[in-house]
Amino acid sequence: MTPAIVLSSHTIGLGLIRALGIAGVPVIVVYYDKNNMGYVSKYVNNSIFAPHPERNEKEYINLLLDLAKDYRGSVLFPSDDPTLFTVSRNKELLKKFYKVVCTEWNITERFLNKKYTYELAESIGVSAPKTIVIKTIEDVEKYGPQFAFPCILKPCYGHQYFELFKRKMVRVDNFDQMLSEFKLFLKVDCEAMIQELIPGDDTHGINYNSFIYNNATLVEFTAKKIRLSPPNFGFPCVIVSKHIPQVIEAGRKILKALGYYGYSCTEFKKDARNGEYKLMEVNGRINLSVLHALKCGINFPEIMYNDAINRELPSGHIYKKGIYWIDSTKDIATYILYRKKKIISFRQFIKPYLSQKVFAIFDINDIKPFIKRCGYLFKVELKRIFNINED
Repeated sequence: MTPAIVLSSHTIGLGLIRALGIAGVPVIVVYYDKNNMGYVSKYVNNSIFAPHPERNEKEYINLLLDLAKDYRGSVLFPSDDPTLFTVSRNKELLKKFYKVVCTEWNITERFLNKKYTYELAESIGVSAPKTIVIKTIEDVEKYGPQFAFPCILKPCYGHQYFELFKRKMVRVDNFDQMLSEFKLFLKVDCEAMIQELIPGDDTHGINYNSFIYNNATLVEFTAKKIRLSPPNFGFPCVIVSKHIPQVIEAGRKILKALGYYGYSCTEFKKDARNGEYKLMEVNGRINLSVLHALKCGINFPEIMYNDAINRELPSGHIYKKGIYWIDSTKDIATYILYRKKKIISFRQFIKPYLSQKVFAIFDINDIKPFIKRCGYLFKVELKRIFNINED
C-alpha cells in the first residue's frame, strides 16, 4: 500500500496519523519540533526530524526531495500552516516526486494571508467582520477611530504571529493600547489588521468542514465550538457535532470564489447582535479536530488519500450528531480560567466527558503520544514555577 507522509506531528498531525493508520495506510512522519507527540504513535512506520519548514525552506525541501529516493509516489500531507506554506510554494517541484495534498500557491496564499480572504468575502457578499489592513502608525491614527472598542488587532499571517507571541490575536480596549500593540507588529515586521470584535461567547463559533472535487461539494460536516483555550481568542478544546445549515451556503460560496478543491475547514462566528454568521477564516488543511469527524463517521484523511491515489471519490456520508471532541490537556486549564470568571459550572464542564466523545490526544490504544504530551507539559510547568529561562 502506498505510504502517506505526514508533515509535522503536533495535535493536528497526530489526528491525521491516527485517521490514516486506522484506515490501514502506512504512515511516515517528518517533524520539525521535538516536543511534538504524534511521531511516537503506534501507527508511525518511520519518523524523520527536519529543519523548520519556513525558517529553513531550502533545507526542508531538499530533505523531502531526498526522501523521495525511498518514498517516491507517496502522498504528502502538510498538517500545519508552516508546512502548508512551504509545500504549497514548492508544489510544482514536489509533485514530480509525490502526490501532494494541498492547493497551488495562488490559492493557498489567499486563505493563509487573511487580508485576501476578507477582501474576497467582501467582494462576493459573504458576511465577515469589518477589517482594515494597517501598515504604519499613520494608518492606526487614520483607521483606528473608525472602530468601536473593544476590537481586535490581528496578523495577516496568523501562524507566523503565533510562533512569536503564542497568541492568535490581541484584544484592544482603547486607542493607546491599539497603538502600543501595533508597535510590536512593526518590530517583528508582521503585517496587521484592525478587526471588529464580533460579540458572542465561545459557543458561537462554528466549523464547516467539506471535501470538494471538480467544483462539487461531496462531503460536508458541521460542528459547534463549546470551549476555547484560552477563552474568547484561543484554539478549540471542546467541540460538538451538530447540523448547522446556516453556514453551508456561505462556506460553499467562499470556497468556490477561492477556486478551492479538496478538504478544508471554514470557520464562522454567530453575531450575538443579529444572529448572522460571520466568516472568520478558511483552513486549507486538516483541522485541529480531525478525529472528531472520524468519530462521527467521516474519515476525511482517508478520503483525501483515496482521492490522491486513484481518484476514488466519496458519496453519501451521514455523520452522528451530539458527539464531542475534547483536548483534555488544554480543557482542564481552561476550566480554571472559566471558573474564575464564573462563566461555566462544573456540571457544564463535565458534560462532554460523560457523553459520547473522542479525545484529541488521549487514546488507551495509542497511549505513547499522551504520555509524551504530559511529560512536556510537566516540564513547562516546572520551568514556570522555578522561573527557568533556557535562553
